[in-house]
Amino acid sequence: MAIWQKVREAVSTPKAPAAIGPYSQAIKSGNMLFLSGQIPLDPATGALVPGGIEAQTRQVFTNIGAILEAAGASFGHVVSATVYVADMNDFAKVNEIYATYFTAPAPARATVQVARLPKDSLVEIQVTAAL
Repeated sequence: MAIWQKVREAVSTPKAPAAIGPYSQAIKSGNMLFLSGQIPLDPATGALVPGGIEAQTRQVFTNIGAILEAAGASFGHVVSATVYVADMNDFAKVNEIYATYFTAPAPARATVQVARLPKDSLVEIQVTAAL
């Protein structure tokens, strides 16, 4: 077994969208879990969910939750998050939904407005969890 296989274990679930590129849904390394950024794709169809920023943010969290669950974790294990939004004017709506998934102390976080996201989604969120 190669050394990288000992330190990197892929985590995946059909309850979250399949990767649309050369990456894993998540990688477990020791007691850390690194999730790839999740965009609001419906896992059954692979299509972007309709309904604006609120629906897209909820789908992103549904996808994140499914991957955390596949690794034996939950939102309570999340220690860091990066939120990417296409429009910072959507931040308050994203933040309101975000807050429903975490209890105090909330994870460390950065939020960044970007020029464009994959599939022209409105939001992408990446998290890291400690197991």
